[in-house]
Amino acid sequence: MQVVAAIILAFISTAALADSTGERKLGEPPPTAVEVISSVYNFSGFQQGLLENTDLKGNAEVKNLAALRAEEAAKRDKSLKEIQKAIGAELHVGRATSPTASLVEPEMSDGPTYVRSFYAAQIPEYESIISLLERYLKAPDNTALAAFAREQLPMLRSQVRDAERTMADK
Repeated sequence: MQVVAAIILAFISTAALADSTGERKLGEPPPTAVEVISSVYNFSGFQQGLLENTDLKGNAEVKNLAALRAEEAAKRDKSLKEIQKAIGAELHVGRATSPTASLVEPEMSDGPTYVRSFYAAQIPEYESIISLLERYLKAPDNTALAAFAREQLPMLRSQVRDAERTMADK
């Protein structure tokens, strides 16, 4: 009985430790302001890529949502540009991969399959940027960027929950 209790306590303490460190690996430094800015720009590029993709295949629902997300991305980038200038960071943000790379499946499908794939493609992108902002906020190196991250997180979390719910409904 004591062995079972010890195993359970070990499991709980391991889970608690994992939760307190987030997705960060042991010894991995928190992201810098430049890394965060670059990643947010890449996320915005992904959202704008969704709009380009829906122009070719999407129905009215996904086209409207993609347009809304692209508009939000443009506003976010404008705010981010001011922070970038204040920091004096010179970024060379390029598209290492196509922002619609995760939309390969939708390009090959149509109708309900496309709609599900459209939402499914967004979820890992949202989770990645949310995780990055959360890690950044544990040890921010710029107050303006930290405020920006705190402002963006609730909206991004809401949007990923909406995407998950909509995908489940489709």
